[in-house]
Amino acid sequence: MASRFSPIAADARILLVRLSAIGDIVFASSVISAFRRGCPKAHIAWLVQPECAPLLDRHTDLDEVVICPVKEWQRLLRERRLRELARGIAALRRTLREGRFDLAVDMQGLLKSGLLTHLSGARERIGLGSKEGSRLLLTHVLPRGRESKRIGSEYLFLAESLGLPTEPFEMAVRYDAEDAAVAAGVVERDGLDGGYAVICPFTTRPQKHWFEDRWGQLAARLKTDLGLTPVLLGGPGDQEAARRIAQRIECPHADLAGRTTLREAAALIDRASLLVAVDTGLGHMGIALNTPSVLLFGSTCPYLDTTRSNALVLYHALRCSPCKRRPTCNGAFTCMREVDVTEVMDAARRVIAVQ
Repeated sequence: MASRFSPIAADARILLVRLSAIGDIVFASSVISAFRRGCPKAHIAWLVQPECAPLLDRHTDLDEVVICPVKEWQRLLRERRLRELARGIAALRRTLREGRFDLAVDMQGLLKSGLLTHLSGARERIGLGSKEGSRLLLTHVLPRGRESKRIGSEYLFLAESLGLPTEPFEMAVRYDAEDAAVAAGVVERDGLDGGYAVICPFTTRPQKHWFEDRWGQLAARLKTDLGLTPVLLGGPGDQEAARRIAQRIECPHADLAGRTTLREAAALIDRASLLVAVDTGLGHMGIALNTPSVLLFGSTCPYLDTTRSNALVLYHALRCSPCKRRPTCNGAFTCMREVDVTEVMDAARRVIAVQ
């Protein structure tokens, strides 16, 4: 697709803005290599919140990761420490201006990301699906793109609109030798060298969850039917829920929720024989790492085209689907209840069988 924008110089200084969350950054990571192929001598930076930076700071096509402490600023605002807040914003503005960016791309489309894109001082500022008034801070705004069931379709549309090369257009999650060594140590310590299945039950909204009793049943089937030891992965905030699920697992298993860094989790996912997850960042990492993956969707729009023959999305659309942040089922979460353990096991066998 021909670009409607000024041609991007091969040696341009480019700022990509996507502050969070884990899954969205994994989706957007496809853009990095597209920019690198299109602008081989460019300086490419990414502005991100600190908790998500480990997803980016080992990417070989990125020159710089710039940290934006959004949560720290929110805390200062709540505590009315306005001078400290102003100093923090001014410091980030100086950092961004010192970057002398020619182009800044807001891939988040919110007011906060638009403000930061504007703060960069880049001459050309492009927004993707910009809302909340952020379009007023940008020089160009793109829609999210055609409706597509392809994973990361909006970022593919962005790259095409900018005239960037998009073959291949793949997500990327990088980790280093130290992370790989930690994963190898976990495998040895927990007796996982016979094969294991990562399960990721945790996410931000209850309507995206599957049911704890079903995770317990699934874990047992993974061990008895496929010979895979179940391994729970999640963040520090998921530990209580992980303990509840672990208590339902009546077979050898490993509960690693909150006990790994993001990159260590990536290394463990990369070594896994299978990943089963809800619509959550760690689940999307499985597809990026080409691990056989089964993802369970309900309240959110599914990407039925995973671009991988060894990755499947299970989704039962109802009249109310997708409800996103406004469920109308009074906590029944029927769309997720329609996904049963047998269906997940059948999908698991299919993705594992792909060579």
